[in-house]
Amino acid sequence: MDEAGLQELLAVAVGDAVPEEVMPPVAGPPGWTPEREEAFRAWHRARRAGLAGPLRESTYAITVEGETVGAARLAVRDSGGGEVLETGMWLARSHRGRGIGTAALRVLLDEAGRAGARVVVADTTAHNAAALAALRRNGATLTPREGTADVHAVLTPGAMPSTPPPTAAP
Repeated sequence: MDEAGLQELLAVAVGDAVPEEVMPPVAGPPGWTPEREEAFRAWHRARRAGLAGPLRESTYAITVEGETVGAARLAVRDSGGGEVLETGMWLARSHRGRGIGTAALRVLLDEAGRAGARVVVADTTAHNAAALAALRRNGATLTPREGTADVHAVLTPGAMPSTPPPTAAP
């Protein structure tokens, strides 16, 4: 993600998401502060080297008809050669509920397969119905974590679910 794309992504985040949905926690008052905006930029800049870089993580802008509507990531989560990748994503509130997350996850799974991943994992909560639906539509095996609201998902790159995901609405 170049600087122009990063600025566009930040504008979407500030205008249509809360910091806790789109980035790791930053100390300070709630909301989008100048410090939080700079932390957002720094987080994404640090990942520009991609899966082969020092952080072994890559971020991608999610776009629909040329408009940035969120971000997704892949990160190496094994000590071997990147056979296990973790994924996560966020979408601007005004673009949720249109099948974009399901379609974006399919693209991430294809990218993970090209990168040599054998397994892709994701974590969410039992309350995140949209994430759970996108994971299920992409063939995930979901395992609730006992005593918590956390759900762990395991996906196989290249494995096509029995029901194709919906396409993103315009």
